[in-house]
Amino acid sequence: MKDKIDINVLLANANKGDRKKTLGLFDLSILGVGAIIGTGILVLTGIVAATDAGPGVVYSFLIAALASGLIGLCYSELTTSIPNSGSAYVYAWATIGQKIAFFAGWTLLGVYITTTATVANGWTGYVHSFLAEFGINLPNALANSPFNGGIVNLPAVIMIFLVTFILTKGTSESKQLNNILVLVKIAIIILFVVVGFADIDRSNYTPFLPFGVQGIFAGASTVFFAFLGFDALATSAEEVKDVQKTLPRAMMVALIVATLMYIVVSLVMTGVVKYDQLNVPEAMSFVLLEKGHNVAAQIIAAGAILGIIAVVLAFIYASSNIMMSMSRGGFLPKKLSILNEKTGSPNKSLWLIGLIAAICAGLLDIKNLAVFANVGSLCVFFLISLMVILLRKQQPDLERPFKVPFGYTIPILSMIVCAFLLFNLPLNAYLNYAGWLVIGLVIYLAYSVRHVDPLQSMDDSDVSDVVDGSDDDLDVDMG
Repeated sequence: MKDKIDINVLLANANKGDRKKTLGLFDLSILGVGAIIGTGILVLTGIVAATDAGPGVVYSFLIAALASGLIGLCYSELTTSIPNSGSAYVYAWATIGQKIAFFAGWTLLGVYITTTATVANGWTGYVHSFLAEFGINLPNALANSPFNGGIVNLPAVIMIFLVTFILTKGTSESKQLNNILVLVKIAIIILFVVVGFADIDRSNYTPFLPFGVQGIFAGASTVFFAFLGFDALATSAEEVKDVQKTLPRAMMVALIVATLMYIVVSLVMTGVVKYDQLNVPEAMSFVLLEKGHNVAAQIIAAGAILGIIAVVLAFIYASSNIMMSMSRGGFLPKKLSILNEKTGSPNKSLWLIGLIAAICAGLLDIKNLAVFANVGSLCVFFLISLMVILLRKQQPDLERPFKVPFGYTIPILSMIVCAFLLFNLPLNAYLNYAGWLVIGLVIYLAYSVRHVDPLQSMDDSDVSDVVDGSDDDLDVDMG
């Protein structure tokens, strides 16, 4: 296609050094763990055990982790070959063309924003439950959206703006907060396992597969979305130290740590309380309260309030990087890619993302809004796997510090897994996703198509370097 961007432009932009490289292996791994281990482990584990898989939910997590690992390997090859913060949007522009690139980026923005809003709503529930134990009840009008009988979900709005403000201070400062919050979250998980382990009754594991093998796969389709977040690491490429080695390692570390935690929590949870009683929110606290561990349950609730903030931080950060990269390419207004001189962060993008997420969290029906994130993310993951194959064929001489082993086998398996999970999604998920794409189409036709910047506003010396290095690929159809 003639509307692909010259890959040398992307590499030149990535090497400009405009953004400080402050993220090491520990920071990036913690960011990934923080994004993955959120409301999934605190809520989803018990619900899936009760409704889909029983104690066999551990197998569901293993299958979902395997699928995430395949996709993570594909991400690793692309991010180390093209270390740009645009993630799927950039890879699509380099391998397929600007139209698919726009919709890949637009999809990621929708997925991250609605996930942020959904998690913020769950956070309000934990705050409400925690304060209720002390006799403090939040007014219903200020704790729920109009769709749930209130006026505005004020705690969620305040929390999103607070996290956005912290992110505008730069990644050096925000990563310290994120590291602390994730460690708190890991600590409450360890507390749950240690306290609950003594109460395990092996008879609760029988039957282990009450819903049969079909229940395992049904559970895997659900809990797969508990792993969403590892992909957010790909958007941080321009701020990572020694990105070619650090990024793939961090992805695998985050997935392994998160998977182990999901499995251990699942085993303890279904061992302490019969699986059919776990169809409740705040399952971890519920299990401990059932056994009289009131203090530990309160500590876990308090830790969840702090820990879930790390998920919001990770997704707002990822959203702003996608928006900044799309702005740099001219698909969105250029002002959104301007970095703050003091902090090196894209503050205009951050505040716009924060504002949209806060409106969604405070005023809209998140349950209906968020379902499209499932189909959106899987479509992007399918594209990621496909683009590994396309980039190898189109750019065989491109330096690949990390290359997915076994030829095309893993990318093809990854595409098959994504297609299988997409096939199991309900119709309303596709309808919501289609609505988001229509909004994107209007923006693309009204603005993007006339402002696409294939050189991404590089200066004259950068342009001459790119042109000298490659005369073939810089052929862009602005229409």
